[in-house]
Amino acid sequence: MVAAPSLENCMKLHIYEHCPFCVRAQMIFGLKKLPVEVCVIMEGDADTPIRMVGRKVVPILEKDDGTYMPESMDIVRYVDGLAQPRVADAPVDEAIKQWCESVSTPLFNLAIPRFTEGDFAELATPQARRAYTTREEKAFGDLAALRAQTPALLAQVNSDLNALEPLVAGRQAIDTTDFILFPLLRSLTIVKGAAFGPQVSAYIERVSAQTGVALLSAQAK
Repeated sequence: MVAAPSLENCMKLHIYEHCPFCVRAQMIFGLKKLPVEVCVIMEGDADTPIRMVGRKVVPILEKDDGTYMPESMDIVRYVDGLAQPRVADAPVDEAIKQWCESVSTPLFNLAIPRFTEGDFAELATPQARRAYTTREEKAFGDLAALRAQTPALLAQVNSDLNALEPLVAGRQAIDTTDFILFPLLRSLTIVKGAAFGPQVSAYIERVSAQTGVALLSAQAK
């Protein structure tokens, strides 16, 4: 087993605060209670991640030996091995995986316009917010038009949330599946009107508390 980093020379995790893939990496540090310095890369700053790993990507783990690791689940598995017991070595629950795949497009069609308006450190300057909005417009099209689709998108996603209720009802200990599911649901907490049922609400609150990853409910719009 790799030795855990010391407080004097802890690792750094380079992230965007809104990013669901970055949430995965934050989750494992919170679960393992390992020290990490969280560093936010500004939107529009391509030079920093390219210097680290050769491409514009987050999250990036800067290990205590000065080397860098991209890819969220690679980071999860690496950090998972630093302290027992392992939590991310089981297969992903197939029913929940299929649910995540089916809901992903309407969920992000709801979340992305709200992300561009959100209170995130990577958007702290007008230039950074413009860079992010431009990037998402290239990927998703007219964000105002997308926002106008909110009622139809919410109807679809809320139906999916209702179908998720029995799938999370028996979940307790965090495992690999939660690194896929929770970041999606956390993204959805920025959407006012998302109808989280009792089982899903309890699941979100529990995983947030166990991992130390804050929800976006205060920013919901």
